[in-house]
Amino acid sequence: MSSEGVRFLQQVREAVAEGNRTASAPPLDPRGAVGYQGAGADPVARFRVEFTAAGGFLHVVADPAAASEIVLTLLQERSVRRVLLDAGAVLDSLDLSEQLKVAGLEISFASSGSAERRDDFFAAEAGISGVDYLVAETGSLVLLSRPEQPRSLSLLPPLHIAVAHHDQILPDLFDLFEPGLWAEPGGLPACLSLITGPSKTGDIELRLVTGVHGPGEVHVVLIAKTSPLYAVSREAAGR
Repeated sequence: MSSEGVRFLQQVREAVAEGNRTASAPPLDPRGAVGYQGAGADPVARFRVEFTAAGGFLHVVADPAAASEIVLTLLQERSVRRVLLDAGAVLDSLDLSEQLKVAGLEISFASSGSAERRDDFFAAEAGISGVDYLVAETGSLVLLSRPEQPRSLSLLPPLHIAVAHHDQILPDLFDLFEPGLWAEPGGLPACLSLITGPSKTGDIELRLVTGVHGPGEVHVVLIAKTSPLYAVSREAAGR
């Protein structure tokens, strides 16, 4: 055995002989309760501030037709050819699958999770979903895992585009766990994903890296004509 190995084993023996030791540290100052923060007068504006601060992109539009236009533009600008879709009501209302087919894109539905389709999941360049809720306070997307909306939809593709309505915005994270919100049959699901911006990690050399464990780019297309941000978005787009 090398001298390094002998030294290491000796250190282990000494540590075992000393037994368990409880480390002492100065007590931390009390932080107090965080409490309910809310979203202010305009939940859409608060969501934009928090979501963009986390690295996300928000597009506010007036109607489903405009939402479809934004989605198609995002895909075309990034030369996306393969798309993974959920089978929820929000995307059905946009008739998005037909528009994507007309544009020449290859479409796979997330609900078709058979073994032979898994390659399609991993090959997808973009995942398009609805949301169950948005949390304005934290700038987070809330997605419940279900057959038509599995976690792979928002986790595997490098680009995630979510379409939402303004009435899906919750002011505060506390609101997400109000008992009345889960009064439907089945209650709180087994898996709930909170997505706050693109995937990030900083555990290697303390360097922040985006897109390693999930999408590197996350967009929310929000149908919210009543928000002041709708007018701002139209002006920015030159409409």
